[in-house]
Amino acid sequence: MFFDTHLHLLYPDRLSYPWLADVPALNKPSTFDSYLHKARRLGITDCLHMEVDVTPAQISLETELITELMALPESPMRGAISACRPESRDFAAFLDEARQNPVIRGFRRVLHTKPDELSKSSTFRDNIKRLSVTGLTFDLCVLPRQLSIAAELVDHCPDVHFVLDHCGIPDIAGGGLRPWREDMSELARRPNVTAKISGIIAYADPENWGLDDIRPYFELTAEAFGGDRIIWGSDSPVCNLGGGLETWVAATHALTAGWSAEARARLYADNARALWQL
Repeated sequence: MFFDTHLHLLYPDRLSYPWLADVPALNKPSTFDSYLHKARRLGITDCLHMEVDVTPAQISLETELITELMALPESPMRGAISACRPESRDFAAFLDEARQNPVIRGFRRVLHTKPDELSKSSTFRDNIKRLSVTGLTFDLCVLPRQLSIAAELVDHCPDVHFVLDHCGIPDIAGGGLRPWREDMSELARRPNVTAKISGIIAYADPENWGLDDIRPYFELTAEAFGGDRIIWGSDSPVCNLGGGLETWVAATHALTAGWSAEARARLYADNARALWQL
């Protein structure tokens, strides 16, 4: 059974997603109902919603939407990873309010589409440090060339637990194993970082990828971080770019077929429940 730690939902009738204008394949509704129709058949029993970079004024509205979905009968939704703006001087007040909301399990500020300087500023880093010992996590969504910058942020905040999204977004289509592999190993030396093995089929050749194309990235991430610091996510609907939710679940089963039952359980769900105390 899977705990999906990286589910995106798109409700353009309620929220605005400006970045989707540049991604036509994803620029359409992706609702909880449509996700559940597949998820229940695939053994996904729990999920966390990952923020979808709505306009800043709608961050709280996105959390309200997830709160509604959590309240549905037999809902598998367990919480939200909220968007945030750590570069803002208003972050402390935002955090104080967010900490009162039990729906929020952590935060993310998309970095892979932003200038590198954003997360290097003292304001950004000191604001992330405010998450220390709160139990709230911070997701790192960075490109391979930004892994060393992510490591600097982690070093500034040793008491914050970080989650690295999508195995560091490796260039699977281009066979980009180096220096990704070395930088992943270096980041993994920091015990307060968990790696999320999530939807990496989206980074493979969409027309011609096979299991052996994604295997090195899957296995090297698991090896670098170890069995207790890896979690699973779908990255739905972004995983549709590489074949869809069903394909990603099948690939995960295939790539872990030789693992022990205990090791599979830790990746699939147990580590996520422990990380967020669910």
